[in-house]
Order: sequence, then structure tokens, then C-alpha cells
Amino acid sequence: MDIKEIQSLIKFVAKSGASEVKLEMEDIKITIRTGSDAVAPETTIVQQIPMAQAPAAPVMQAPAAGEPVAPQVSEPAAASEDSKYITIKSPIIGTFYRKPSPDKPVFVEVGSTINPGDVLCVIEAMKLFNDIESEVAGKIVKVLVDDSSPVEFDQPLFLVDPS
Repeated sequence: MDIKEIQSLIKFVAKSGASEVKLEMEDIKITIRTGSDAVAPETTIVQQIPMAQAPAAPVMQAPAAGEPVAPQVSEPAAASEDSKYITIKSPIIGTFYRKPSPDKPVFVEVGSTINPGDVLCVIEAMKLFNDIESEVAGKIVKVLVDDSSPVEFDQPLFLVDPS
């Protein structure tokens, strides 16, 4: 990743309204924090990871300020109920859109039957619109993200009933 890509990422994060974004790749680790105060400057930390180190296990991220916090698995009934569903997650950071354009209908609704390769939504990242396609067949049970809202990498987008 070169400096221009890092600068573009900083600008994107600042526009998205996220307070902190962490990006980890094989040889580089980037944390971008934006302050909510107008006088607080953006802070970028770039850390080189030694190549001899084994790839780290995925790290769970705390929700950004202002996001609702999902309850921990305190209700076994709800957990077992959701366990039969497949979660479709965001492959990238960006802005989630349910429609291809404002005047078009949504790609999928709750209850829609989907097949592998069907477009479920679009995620805009740095002025590029990326079609997010289904990798599974089933029925959409729940849409977990509001239209035109920012999403993070690996954030759940849809629940799908594979049966």
C-alpha cells in the first residue's frame, strides 16, 4: 500500500463519519482515528509488522461511538434461533446501498429467494460502486443495515435461511 492509497483512505474515513478504522494486512497495520471536535486533527498510525511473525487471528472490533451495541449471548433462545441462518458480511469498508440507483427498486427484500451470484446490494468505496453477490442460496430473513449507511469490513449485512 503506497502513501497515495493511505491518503485516500484517510479522506474516505473522514467523510464516512467513522471515529476509528483499523486495517490489517500481511505486512502493514493502519489505524485511522478522527476526532469529533473541529479542532482535533486526524491521527494516523502506520505500523510495519515483521514478516517472520505468523498471521494474527482476526480481532473483534468494538462498535464505534453512537452505534447500538448488540447484547451478548444472554438469551439462548435467540442465539439458537439465529444459528440456523447464514450471515452475509461486508467484504469491504464503504457505504451500503440497497438499490442500484435512487430511482430503481431494491435488489432484495425480506422474504426474497436468492441464488449464488445474485446481487444483494452495492457498497460504495472511494467513488467505486461494488456489487455484493450472494454466495449461498436461500431466503432473506433480515436486512441488518440501513440504506445509505456506512459499513465496516466483515460487518453483517443480511441473514439468510438456507433451507
